[in-house]
Amino acid sequence: MENIYLIILLYIALELFEVQWQKADTLMGVLGNLYRYYNKNILLFFIMHPTFYVGIAIAMISDLAFSAIALIFIKTMDIATKIILIQQVFEKEELNAEMSSMLLAPLHPAMLYFSVAVYTPLVYLALTADFISSF
Repeated sequence: MENIYLIILLYIALELFEVQWQKADTLMGVLGNLYRYYNKNILLFFIMHPTFYVGIAIAMISDLAFSAIALIFIKTMDIATKIILIQQVFEKEELNAEMSSMLLAPLHPAMLYFSVAVYTPLVYLALTADFISSF
């Protein structure tokens, strides 16, 4: 049980790392931070998302628990959405008025930390799935 809490703490620390390097006042600022790594090297961009790989490890540890699969699915969609937005904004430069106003709208400071609140319970459920299913 102690290992579960260590894994959860590691996951939270890595999630906070991701929040810190992506932090900005607007979604355009977040995309700009993401684009910096994407433009250098796509592999570097993927390396800067360590929680995705920890999520895969958790899925293997938990024997593919539903919450672990949900975690990987959500993280995959998150990274794919970021890549699509980066390509649309910085490479194709195709933005309509609604999208640009959305990207330039100010973000609440707690908004970026929402990922910690969403993913951490999924990690906990995945790691305790064996314990729960034993009842």
